[in-house]
Amino acid sequence: MVSVVKQGGFQYKVCEGETLDIPLVEGKVGQEITLGGVLLLSDGKKTTVGTPEIAGAVVKAEIVEHGRAKKILVVKKHRRKDYQRRNGHRQDFTKIKITSIKAA
Repeated sequence: MVSVVKQGGFQYKVCEGETLDIPLVEGKVGQEITLGGVLLLSDGKKTTVGTPEIAGAVVKAEIVEHGRAKKILVVKKHRRKDYQRRNGHRQDFTKIKITSIKAA
């Protein structure tokens, strides 16, 4: 079964057993969470699209770890104005494993 879920301002295509990184979610490692609204469900033969979400559909996941992404550098510069700024950023994330996808 394949599903599209909305979580943390992003949409993710997920399958059972898959692991993915999402924006930081509160919870301890090993805890089970329920992901945001389910937008689409497909079992290979039948596809259900929500308007905007499918009522009663649930995607559950287990928290595997919390971490921080690699550092990116943000550089600002105005030519001929003696203005240069450099800033680094590391985004916090939660790695989850999809345990079950259930339709209504």
